[in-house]
Amino acid sequence: MRTMLLRKNVIAFACAGVLLLAALSGCTTGPSESEQAQQANRDYMAQVNQSMESLEAKLGSFIDAVSRGDVVNMRTQADNAYAALDELAKIEAPEGLEDIQTSYVDGTNALKEALDDYIALYTEIESATADNPFDWTSYDNRISQIKSKYDEGIGLLQSGDNAAAAKK
Repeated sequence: MRTMLLRKNVIAFACAGVLLLAALSGCTTGPSESEQAQQANRDYMAQVNQSMESLEAKLGSFIDAVSRGDVVNMRTQADNAYAALDELAKIEAPEGLEDIQTSYVDGTNALKEALDDYIALYTEIESATADNPFDWTSYDNRISQIKSKYDEGIGLLQSGDNAAAAKK
């Protein structure tokens, strides 16, 4: 009889332990929706930051090629910059950050146009001949337009950064 009573106590104790473990495991479920959203935002901004760093280096190489008037290297460096711009544009924004991503995409498109315009201008200059000279009277105006488009792209990227900083 005593062993039967002991068995009942052991079984009751084991059941209580199982119930306690079940209750505790229910309390330790994964991160909350708010924590998941914050992590998604941090991951997004980390990807954006990495793309921006890559873009900055590639634009620096492009600007160096422009300063040397090296059209072939401008094309190469522009293609490298386009890859960084495309990476930035492809990043999927989490819910609530879509407006920031729109600024980044618009900025990348403006920068691509500016780079293409720089290359077109310098290609025209390089390919000018005595029979078909470059029209230097249009140079200042074209450079101004290209710079304006470039500044617009940089401004849109900065606008995205500012909007992201405001949401922290």
